[in-house]
Amino acid sequence: MSVFSLLGALEIGLIFSLVALGVLISFRLLRFPDLTVDGSFPLGGAVCATLIARGWDPYCATAVATAAGALAGLMTGLLNVKLKIMDLLASILMMIALYSINLRIMGGPNVPLIFEPTVFTRLQPEALADYVFRPLLLAVFVLAAKLLLDAFFATQRGLAIRATGSNPRMARAQGVNTGAAVLLGMALSNALVGLAGALFAQSQGGSDISMGIGTIVIGLAAVIVGESILPSRRLALATLAVVLGAIVYRLFIALALNADFIGLKAQDLNLVTAVLVTIALVLPELRKRIFGKNAAAKGN
Repeated sequence: MSVFSLLGALEIGLIFSLVALGVLISFRLLRFPDLTVDGSFPLGGAVCATLIARGWDPYCATAVATAAGALAGLMTGLLNVKLKIMDLLASILMMIALYSINLRIMGGPNVPLIFEPTVFTRLQPEALADYVFRPLLLAVFVLAAKLLLDAFFATQRGLAIRATGSNPRMARAQGVNTGAAVLLGMALSNALVGLAGALFAQSQGGSDISMGIGTIVIGLAAVIVGESILPSRRLALATLAVVLGAIVYRLFIALALNADFIGLKAQDLNLVTAVLVTIALVLPELRKRIFGKNAAAKGN
């Protein structure tokens, strides 16, 4: 695999690290099966690309796209908390609604950004090639998001979200407003996804209505792969694990699709994803069996 392909995979992996962090909040901390991700990711891209195309500053457009993602997550939470719609169904309804909303925002199926300024072009030094600078800048974004999440979930509100996901009945008994915790957690989760969508649109040269298809699968794959690489109950290590999982996942995808002897093509992406996730799910059980046998052998 060439250096360009490697850096490209690293760039996409870093963007989807933000998606993985969002999925970690909803699926792992809140225990909320959130499919809104497939709509909030293209929502972030649509809002950001449309605003930049209309002359907005890329930083402001990225911030508004992040807020739009948070609003989408908040709406999913409201459907569940206030209207008592089942969590999975609420997220599906929001995902479906966002498809039409994204088309409305863009005014069509896509918005190109080929000749428009982005956060990458604004900050890029002349001495550094864009394919090298973009992964470096994205690494700063991801590191900042990880550290802020670690700090937030050590606060009282962050602990309330974690308690709500672990045991909502006990959390309510301790005076935690579990409904507010769900709303805040869902907003935060999809804000990260919306930010990822905004950065993806700027990185790839535009937004497209189909760019969100399979986003939740990629996010879950990153979480599962990360937990297999670095299993831990500590949140700081869990956030690091999902970041590493997203990067490793994209690198494996790039390796599989660029290996001529395997014969895979772009249309095999979903197949490769399914195989990788299956391996990641099976590895912990294999590890237990191997170490269990070794421990039993030593005992004898």
